[in-house]
Amino acid sequence: MPSSAASPPLPPLPPLNRQFVAHFGEMGSKWGINRTVGQIYALIFLSERPVNADEIAELLEFSRSNVSMGLKELQAWRLVRLRHQPGDRREYFEAPSDVWEIFRVLAEERRRREIEPTLSMLRNALLETPTTEAERHAQARMREMHDLIDRLMKWFDDVQRLAPETAMKLMGLGATVTKVLGLKDRLVGGGKDKKKAG
Repeated sequence: MPSSAASPPLPPLPPLNRQFVAHFGEMGSKWGINRTVGQIYALIFLSERPVNADEIAELLEFSRSNVSMGLKELQAWRLVRLRHQPGDRREYFEAPSDVWEIFRVLAEERRRREIEPTLSMLRNALLETPTTEAERHAQARMREMHDLIDRLMKWFDDVQRLAPETAMKLMGLGATVTKVLGLKDRLVGGGKDKKKAG
């Protein structure tokens, strides 16, 4: 039966890597994950090869139990992939190599956990019949919110279907698109002003 092969002592993290890992831990709390999970993910993201829980615990000086819980959360978010090494019973983890794929998965998970429940609540609220002026006003505001989120999600679905190269080109057009839309608004606005003047 295969056994866990003894790994040589790991060198400490280089200063640049440690800086990135520390920053991800700080930002994790702002993104809805705890500091430990953020640092574990940053370490896996930078690693040149898949790493196991013992290596993560050693490099980050975390307890093995904290590392295990962090890895389970990252797996639930689909941000790390499980790998096995021949002759080694331990589980190894790696991040997707494509940064666009990481962004896509993260966006999908946040949508599923945060956006879709909000859209569901708004749809149910819009099905209600308002009985007071205050409720009519509230429902109108909720409809505005629902329509904006729904439109953004449809746009997101369209972008998700694009090849990564095409999506990157689309994002690179941001300033150009803004200028075109601004010109359109000025032209339309100018036309309306002339009609009013006439």
